[in-house]
Amino acid sequence: MRKILHIDMDAFYASVEQRDDPSLRGRPVVVAWRGARSVVCAASYEARPFGVRSAMPAVTAERLCPDAIFVPPDFARYKAVSRQVREIFHAHTDLVQPLSLDEAYLDVTDPKIPSPSATATAQAIRAQILEATQLTASAGVAPNKFIAKIASDWNKPDGLFVVKPAQIDAFLIPLKVGLIPGVGKVMEKKLAELGVATVGDLRGLSLEVLQGRFGSFGARLYQRARGIDERGVEPHQPVQSISSEDTFETDLLLEDLAPMIERLAEKTWAATRRTARVGRTVVLKLKTSQFRILTRSFTPDTPPASQAELIRIALALRERVDLPASTRYRLVGVGIGGFREPDELPVQVGLFEG
Repeated sequence: MRKILHIDMDAFYASVEQRDDPSLRGRPVVVAWRGARSVVCAASYEARPFGVRSAMPAVTAERLCPDAIFVPPDFARYKAVSRQVREIFHAHTDLVQPLSLDEAYLDVTDPKIPSPSATATAQAIRAQILEATQLTASAGVAPNKFIAKIASDWNKPDGLFVVKPAQIDAFLIPLKVGLIPGVGKVMEKKLAELGVATVGDLRGLSLEVLQGRFGSFGARLYQRARGIDERGVEPHQPVQSISSEDTFETDLLLEDLAPMIERLAEKTWAATRRTARVGRTVVLKLKTSQFRILTRSFTPDTPPASQAELIRIALALRERVDLPASTRYRLVGVGIGGFREPDELPVQVGLFEG
């Protein structure tokens, strides 16, 4: 049986800022650019009790926490710290799958450094991260990626939580179904209509019912409810695309989608910044009320250089949708693909900035 770790740095960007500027320690810190269209990249734990969260508009964060200190992100610094952390990971195993600058899966079934248990390996890694970076990390230890990811959130910040094979049922059954990755508010509401509030409730639905209602995602829900996740840790698999999607409670006309497209473009831009990589191709995804999926994409000569630029391209793609004006849509998504490392690209001027 595999031994999987999910390790997640605690409030990574904000913690780096507090580490490097002692005057910020113990104070609510929001990592974000100023501006009406800016979104929060990270919030310190001192800011979170006020409701400040990553990916929310910066103006909302300022309203929720007027005393917050706003710090512009410095991705070169975050990337340098991330390299330090990954060196520690690779000292223990070659099976490392980074998800972003601040989190990764590790398969420590057969670690490079002899260890009595996966738990001991996780403890050693966390201690080494603290010593090397003066930053804390939380870890989940479990037989698969799905459970390890949930477990890593259990004792944040600076926490460790272990789910052994014999403990899977006891751990999963009482969990709110919204903790399953991929189950957002809309899906949670649809499951509630079926009488499902917890993972235990979800287990009461047959595979046929879940597939009939939710297709391939229903089959995945059936497996996750039983603690099944056969995915292995995949090293050297950089993210090829990042997207944000939203499903509406009420189907909307194309002309009504602009605010949602802008908000999703902001979330996607924030997510791409966390990877410290650059994507060229912008994709707009739509799903009609009849479940027809269509996409429109554009690959400019140079990658989008700002959040505003991404928004403009995404809104322009909306104009290329040629379905009847009466068509209603139940989902919209904005994505970026074709990623490359920033240092592979020349310095450039934004598409819409002369």
